[in-house]
Amino acid sequence: MTKAPLGGEKTGKNPTDRAKSGVKRSLLTEGHGLPIGVAVEGANCHDKRLVQDTLRSMVVQRPQVTKGTPQAMCMDKGYDYPDTRQLIRHWGYTAHIKARGEEMQEKHSLPGYRARRWVVERTHSWMNRYRRLLVRWEKKVANYVAMLHFACALITLRATWVSG
Repeated sequence: MTKAPLGGEKTGKNPTDRAKSGVKRSLLTEGHGLPIGVAVEGANCHDKRLVQDTLRSMVVQRPQVTKGTPQAMCMDKGYDYPDTRQLIRHWGYTAHIKARGEEMQEKHSLPGYRARRWVVERTHSWMNRYRRLLVRWEKKVANYVAMLHFACALITLRATWVSG
């Protein structure tokens, strides 16, 4: 969640910040944390309502899903609803939705286990390094989304410099 003191389109009362105006970013990343889709809605919107918009926002074309190359989507317990699971299945993904307690148990019992959904949290942290995104000052959602896309492009560019 991000603060949005000026309000504007797609903002709402933040339930964790004394009902101040805020915005929620829903981010889709690949396995290493590179952003491939982002959606924005008011802070009072439930996470499961952003799944469809986030999937539609992918800027790269997905590889074909086959039995030999299934594609998984890791999510936290906030997305554990039958309609969300059905939507993910419709898009051709295999849903991996675990509660926080389950992940901690596997981390302690399986050597070398790493929680896959924390990759998205790390990417959110990378986005928050851009001060322009830490607090939303734009009233028009298109301007804010453009800044998000710019930050995603910079994150991807930096990752290719490091790996290449």
